[in-house]
Amino acid sequence: MTAPEPTGIVVLVSGSGTNLQALIDAAADPAYGVRILAVGGDRAGITGLHRAAAAGITVFVCRVEDFDTRAEWDAALAERIGDHEPAFVVSAGFMKLLGPQVLGRWTVLNTHPALLPSFPGAHAVRDALAAGAQQTGCTVHVVDAGIDTGPVLAQATVDVEPDDTEDTLHERIKAVEHPLLVEIVGRAAREGITVSDGKATIP
Repeated sequence: MTAPEPTGIVVLVSGSGTNLQALIDAAADPAYGVRILAVGGDRAGITGLHRAAAAGITVFVCRVEDFDTRAEWDAALAERIGDHEPAFVVSAGFMKLLGPQVLGRWTVLNTHPALLPSFPGAHAVRDALAAGAQQTGCTVHVVDAGIDTGPVLAQATVDVEPDDTEDTLHERIKAVEHPLLVEIVGRAAREGITVSDGKATIP
């Protein structure tokens, strides 16, 4: 009995790509059921793109500053993603808001280093510390037009230690974020994602 064809995805990154690396490692196992078709970045030279290239994965760059408007950038990004015909898209530390051209064509999964709806935005770990939160964590959710407002698929919690800095807390969050993202992307690839009435489910 032959294994089913893996589900193709495109991953978007903006930085070091540690979540991407977790997906690359998982996808090396045929039983995981995922093939990373391409990795896109919002700037050249970032570590995430180097990780992809080292794994033999096609990379592309689509920079906001190369376009007159965000709408033109969004359309160009959608075109670049569409070149690879993914089943869905994963935002793994991609620090740009996606527009209607991308979001209208694909389900996009995102990982965020906080327990949404608490601490949305680019400084979630810093904000959790500043608020004196005793517990934070990570969330995998479906992207919508808002800032980290899309329907939640899964969360994992991390206790905040009294002597935590932004760096130490973020590293402990990554330790649970990577396996959670790998699990949810794998399940979504093998079983599919349903998004309706503001809720997202994997059968």
